[in-house]
Amino acid sequence: MKITLLMCFLSLSLSLIFSLISMMISKKTMLDKEKLSPYECGFNPFSSSRIPFSLRFFLISIIFLIFDVEITLLLPIPFILFYKFSILTFSLFMIILLFGLLYEWNEGALEWAN
Repeated sequence: MKITLLMCFLSLSLSLIFSLISMMISKKTMLDKEKLSPYECGFNPFSSSRIPFSLRFFLISIIFLIFDVEITLLLPIPFILFYKFSILTFSLFMIILLFGLLYEWNEGALEWAN
């Protein structure tokens, strides 16, 4: 019990000492407005950074992520097709993805321009 308490105290004190040393070393001496601004190139922003972006861009990026994960899950399929349960799982996975693709196609989310 004493050893465990000693180890906990030692690890806590070492963590505290290293954190304090890190804070003292990393103190920045020169804090000016240009250094703290989010634009590091030196130019003033031309417009507000809070403008809304296109919802179509968001939908296309989500579709890309979904199909990117799909490819990652489909790559090992030839190696596991020896098992009967894996064929059923693979078929169910492909049917769900196909219905999702058809839904997106019917909603018009796959069209770039009207």
